[in-house]
Amino acid sequence: MVKSDIEIAQASPMRVITEIAAKAGIASDAIEQYGNYKAKITFAGLNELEKRDDGKLILVTAITPTPAGEGKSTVTIGLGDALNQLGHQAMIALREPSLGPVMGVKGGAAGGGYAQVLPMEDINLHFTGDLHAITTANNAIAALLDNHIHQGNDLNIDPRRIIWKRVVDLNDRQLRQIIGGLGSPVNGVPREDGFDITVASEIMAVFCLATSLDNLKARLAKIVVAYTYIREPVTVGDLEIAGAITALLKDALKPNLVQTIEGTPAFIHGGPFANIAHGCNSVLATKAALKAADFTVTEAGFGADLGGEKFLDIKTRELAKHPDAVVIVATVRALKMHGGLAKTDLEAENITALQAGFANLNRHIDNIKQYGLPVVVAINEFVTDTAAEIQALTDLLVTKQVTFSLTQVWAKGGAGGLDLAEKVVAATRQASDFNYLYALTDSIPEKIKAIVTKIYGGASISFSKKAQTQMTVFEKQGWSNLPICMAKTQYSFSDDQTLLGAPEGFDITIRELVPKLGAGFIVALTGDIMTMPGLPKKPAALNMDVDNLGNISGLF
Repeated sequence: MVKSDIEIAQASPMRVITEIAAKAGIASDAIEQYGNYKAKITFAGLNELEKRDDGKLILVTAITPTPAGEGKSTVTIGLGDALNQLGHQAMIALREPSLGPVMGVKGGAAGGGYAQVLPMEDINLHFTGDLHAITTANNAIAALLDNHIHQGNDLNIDPRRIIWKRVVDLNDRQLRQIIGGLGSPVNGVPREDGFDITVASEIMAVFCLATSLDNLKARLAKIVVAYTYIREPVTVGDLEIAGAITALLKDALKPNLVQTIEGTPAFIHGGPFANIAHGCNSVLATKAALKAADFTVTEAGFGADLGGEKFLDIKTRELAKHPDAVVIVATVRALKMHGGLAKTDLEAENITALQAGFANLNRHIDNIKQYGLPVVVAINEFVTDTAAEIQALTDLLVTKQVTFSLTQVWAKGGAGGLDLAEKVVAATRQASDFNYLYALTDSIPEKIKAIVTKIYGGASISFSKKAQTQMTVFEKQGWSNLPICMAKTQYSFSDDQTLLGAPEGFDITIRELVPKLGAGFIVALTGDIMTMPGLPKKPAALNMDVDNLGNISGLF
């Protein structure tokens, strides 16, 4: 009987975290322990690491996700383990899971099989409390904003133009739209409001792009929360609360150190979604890993058209380093879905569907090559893949003239990724000519057009009347020189999640633009993308339980 991910994790012995820190060259007095197996690196420790040279950076991304699964985090972890098995000093930098997907349909985000980070249950649940701190900081801004209005409204904030929402780290559709402040005058000013999921908060984006506590405070002060009656922006700085909000995030900002099943050091820190934010772990954690290791393996959320594009066009500008190689994860199963098969039909061999679905992988390869970076395709093998299907995919990749590797890290851990690791190391030694997709000086429509036409394969963009008005306002406010963060379905290159494969010639509608001045980008909302997901008919939470000794079951 095949063990579940949580059974494998619970059966895996862990090393004390001081040993893991030492492996990364981090002194014991540079970490703050959260029990025996988790720790945060101190700001003094980060400063010490800053004196070292950067290692190589490997970005792991993927094809357009499907319900069949791609295993991007699993490959990231397995690749880090494989690099260590080859004698390299490697570290992993991942995002923290959100309770929304963990309790919903996606499940956890700590890898799978024998390529996992530990302690798996802690990481997927409350971990070190970072997401709760971000939730509290976000909601403190909301409370202080509403209190300012209640206490006289010296800033002349228009309650109809408050854009700051409260958040909760759960999928809760009931809270998408609410009316607050009901009752007597002592209960505040009645107004329409709503909740987002925590990972959609600008606090999360700011948290992940900040480079220090001072930088965090400066970014928080820039966050636009509302507009006045004469439509001038009101910021956290205007409310004079940036210091207080920074204090709430002080400890959370320190990167979290854990380990893989094989003892590879891993930073897990920050967790914005890639369909509504930039989908990358914190700059601080990635920088620390680059200083602590010869090779840092990190991932970006969802497909290369979302997290991958945002890593390259947004995060690298703050990181001041681009990847030395990019790994694109693909599976036979997912490619067959992109080729038109239903999930229920994936067990049967189908070369025709696989060949049709290859168009999706093909476009992602071309997209990454646009940035001037070396590409390696990781074929994440499943037990249902047939030899004929693997051969068909191999033939397509040979014709494409792209480096590829068949990986088995779920079943074998690092040993199943040794060939991938060797090819990735070789790729990092190739000359690269990195270039951004667009210049920051391009106009907002020009930047959006570059993403839609060069990455998505679309033909045109339609702007709602609201978006057109917003672009005029943003230009007047001097905000147009910021990168664009597209909020789009993760299931398609287009803004229609039913269009699988590699659709072309479509139109994308931009219905609204949201200034995220603290994060340093402008969010472009497409289609019906939501910032508060809902739960499925049978949430993953229905399968979870805990015994009298505190052992958790059903988490995946």
